[in-house]
Amino acid sequence: QVQLEESGGGLVQAGGSLRVSCAASGRTFTPYVMGWFRQAPGKEREFVGSLIWANSYTFSADSAKGRFTISRDNAKNTVYLQMMSLKPEDTAVYYCAARARISGWGWRNEDDYEYWGRGTQVTVSS
Repeated sequence: QVQLEESGGGLVQAGGSLRVSCAASGRTFTPYVMGWFRQAPGKEREFVGSLIWANSYTFSADSAKGRFTISRDNAKNTVYLQMMSLKPEDTAVYYCAARARISGWGWRNEDDYEYWGRGTQVTVSS
């Protein structure tokens, strides 16, 4: 079984930065893709970005381009979401997800992923 655990969420002022992490544990597992999603109160969960584990190639939602960066540390089996210039509308629970299947492109949908973390709250105050 694969477990994903997010950390690093918290309260930050508008314009500030925050980095959230997602560590994978459990059986030996090398993901094909890692993804980040978020869900704001009263809204559906939405795609933030994804990263191909083998070469760190990334995809980003339009709302994240230029402000959010996804990276990974292979030795720590951890993926990061670095967020800058945060806005109150970025307030959400941020989830990481992992895909084992070697297929597809972009991976912007929830059902592209087999494993999910429980999420970490990010709150941006105005």
